[in-house]
Amino acid sequence: MAKNILFNYFEMNCVGHQSPGLWKYPSDRSSEYKDIEYWTDLAKILERGFFTAIFIADVIGYYDVYENSLSKSLEDGVQIPVNDPIQLAGPIAQVTKHLGIGITASTSFEHPYPFARRIATADHLTKGRVGWNIVTSYLESGARNIGLEGLKSHDERYEVAKEYLEVIYKLLEGSWEDDAVLRDKQKGIFADPKKVHAINHEGKYFKVPGVGLTEPSPQRTPVLFQAGSSVAGIDFASK
Repeated sequence: MAKNILFNYFEMNCVGHQSPGLWKYPSDRSSEYKDIEYWTDLAKILERGFFTAIFIADVIGYYDVYENSLSKSLEDGVQIPVNDPIQLAGPIAQVTKHLGIGITASTSFEHPYPFARRIATADHLTKGRVGWNIVTSYLESGARNIGLEGLKSHDERYEVAKEYLEVIYKLLEGSWEDDAVLRDKQKGIFADPKKVHAINHEGKYFKVPGVGLTEPSPQRTPVLFQAGSSVAGIDFASK
């Protein structure tokens, strides 16, 4: 039986992802990562090449452990400067028709309530082509810069992630019923209040009493993927 081959392009919204220093090559364009044309040109190339998706990695924080300094990372452009990946979803979708757009976002640095709105917005703007690569993060520098003493332990970060996903599912899948949005211009009713529900989530790590901010997006919950290969990571992914 014939099988399809699926191609995925691995990228990051920075000057040096997995190949630090490549930006110095005369014809390399990675130093243009901050320009929208870099991403739209790349997206059109991938679409012409029958790629299934572009997957955009991300980190919160920076690499400052070599000689106890950030200097070498800055000199070589090693994943710093690094921009927000989710803002690329709209421009990429605008110039393509079928390319999937995988976005990396951490469960350790952002509350699930605003993130649910951000990922749903991306799903609306891409007409259901966005995915979420769920990470729990590993850089102490990221934790320090949002005011934490440091990262939670490896396994506890996955416990946080489990509850994070509970909140996301409740907001994206359960808060707004499929037919909650009426757009009835004659009656002047946009949404039926009886079909929009508070999630009343109260857990160990998060308390979210109210309703989701967005109406249902094409996928509601985006395609989810997760790369952790530890015991806790595999258990999280399986659930």
